[in-house]
Amino acid sequence: MISFTLTATVPAAYEATLERVRQLLGEAGFGVITEIDLAATLRAKLGVDIPQQVILGACMPQLAHRAIEADPRIATMLPCNVVVADEGEETRVEIFDPSAMTSFSTDAGVAEVAADARQRLSGMLEALTGKKKDDDAARA
Repeated sequence: MISFTLTATVPAAYEATLERVRQLLGEAGFGVITEIDLAATLRAKLGVDIPQQVILGACMPQLAHRAIEADPRIATMLPCNVVVADEGEETRVEIFDPSAMTSFSTDAGVAEVAADARQRLSGMLEALTGKKKDDDAARA
């Protein structure tokens, strides 16, 4: 199976992790332009309960603009989704891996943007966990 996310599990409470992720995204140059409370939406629309889970739509306008100029279809993959999910004693943070965009577009400009975004988001996860991830572990 092709990996398309960058993932970290944090031994911290959900709310604290969510706030820290927002802060670290900002430090990495990303703004949160959308926020979907998945648990509340599924409860309201389907009457089902899942643990707390939020999808943050993260965007760095400079990178988004460069990617769209290189291949306008990339807009369908924006913003970059960052999921923060409560897993009891831990919180899972999962990010759409920007390098996955290169499997949809062979444009060199898209590859450059994807590499830049991936480096920033991987750095954000490293700051969150306090651990440096090797490339293979970051893709798992």
